[in-house]
Amino acid sequence: MKSAFELAMERLGGASGQKLSQEQKEQLAEIDRIYEAKIAQAKFSADARRQDCQGDPDKLRQVQDDLLVEIRSLESRRERQKEEIRQSGKEKS
Repeated sequence: MKSAFELAMERLGGASGQKLSQEQKEQLAEIDRIYEAKIAQAKFSADARRQDCQGDPDKLRQVQDDLLVEIRSLESRRERQKEEIRQSGKEKS
């Protein structure tokens, strides 16, 4: 039985309906590992910056806003790279 996500992806023509090679699956997993590490590093860096804020609410808010922007940017780049791999699989089919 397919999950709701898989059904929605099929309706939208997403990756769920295509077969990926083992190499592509490994590439996708590697991209996830790389970007999870980058996100963890961004969070670690933001924690260090928070400590330097000395309780200033404006500075704390700015650090949090910067972190959210950086995470969104990293996630966007990750999805773009993963989509390129998925598209390369469609071209070969």
